[in-house]
Amino acid sequence: MSDGPNDSYRGCYVCGPENEAGLRLPFRKDDGGGSRAEYLARPEHAGWPGIVHGGLLFTLMDEAVAWACTYAGSRCVTAKAEARFRVPAQIGVPLVITGRVTHTSSRALRARAEIRQGGDEGPIVAELDAMMAVAKG
Repeated sequence: MSDGPNDSYRGCYVCGPENEAGLRLPFRKDDGGGSRAEYLARPEHAGWPGIVHGGLLFTLMDEAVAWACTYAGSRCVTAKAEARFRVPAQIGVPLVITGRVTHTSSRALRARAEIRQGGDEGPIVAELDAMMAVAKG
């Protein structure tokens, strides 16, 4: 029996519910067919005091595009990604992470992710555009 959408990735650092060192952040399919998760960064996720580390923000967006591809029917790995960090994300303020596929072909998908601070209509703190290679096997 499946425990949820992330059941087949139980050891994943970001979404795996059994990874004790991980974030255990479940991504769900949103109404538009993309991915969505909500996260509250903890103090140990800081770069500078009170500010979420940019590497963690990148990781969250990378996971969002991977799940968007999964929900679009393709298991993919990131081939290339470009991130833009607009404003610092604050520790202890809710983050909404979304991903969506923007273009598909037989070998690759293009996807986009964003992180908003404070809710779905909050300011965008970071964006990511990615080329996702379809994984074989």
